[in-house]
Amino acid sequence: MQFRSPKSGENPAGPASSTLRAFAVLEQIARAEAPPTLEGLTRACALPKPTVHRILALLMRGGLVQRDAFEKRYAVGPRTSGLALAVQMRSPARAERHAILARLVGEIGETCNFTMPDGDEVVYLDRVETSAKVRLHMDVGSRVPMHCTASGKLFLAHLPPARARRLLGSAPLKRYTERTVTSVDALERELRKIRSSGIGTDTAEYLEGSVCLAVPVRDSRGRLCAAVAVHGPAPRMTMKKGFEFLPAMRRAADEIAATLAATN
Repeated sequence: MQFRSPKSGENPAGPASSTLRAFAVLEQIARAEAPPTLEGLTRACALPKPTVHRILALLMRGGLVQRDAFEKRYAVGPRTSGLALAVQMRSPARAERHAILARLVGEIGETCNFTMPDGDEVVYLDRVETSAKVRLHMDVGSRVPMHCTASGKLFLAHLPPARARRLLGSAPLKRYTERTVTSVDALERELRKIRSSGIGTDTAEYLEGSVCLAVPVRDSRGRLCAAVAVHGPAPRMTMKKGFEFLPAMRRAADEIAATLAATN
């Protein structure tokens, strides 16, 4: 983002200018491929280093930005993440995305979800349930762990390994079922396979008797930003059956990605 020169009579240090500068710094952090440094933000925003430092201090006090104490890099804070999720859940494009999910459910016959990562959790931004009598119930807005869900493992697999390790924390990971992988090393081996295949899977790792698959939704720059997931109860839903759904799921993911690009 580049700043225009102030018009005659405008105060370049006035409230509007200061607000836009702070927003530009926040936007650079949100768009960065990896958490940027103070020096990187100074170059990207074309602002004096003391100004950027002062803006970052203000954003951190407000919970909009957080700083890694060891690497001295900046990332979006919990308040910004919460705002981003609220925007997506109430976006004008939500009706269109819901219709895409509904068509997918009509085609494959199982419940489908639109999910996004938030910190160390996965959030269900939207879902359309199957009409089948036996189904798994989850509410829009539900949060589930990353390490034992199809969407969560897909998100983890596409993070830089060091960042994924920080999100996972120390072993053992929390166990939800007998099939939950609790070893970080074992999970990282699985994440490498998921990164290669582009498919997140979960066979009764979070909920007993459930089978889930997830495929990526990518933003206009090709980065994974969300997922389309299907889940159903065994034995009606099997992993083999889930793989037959993948072409339809990927088409839906591409259609949803187009709605996200339209709002950028």
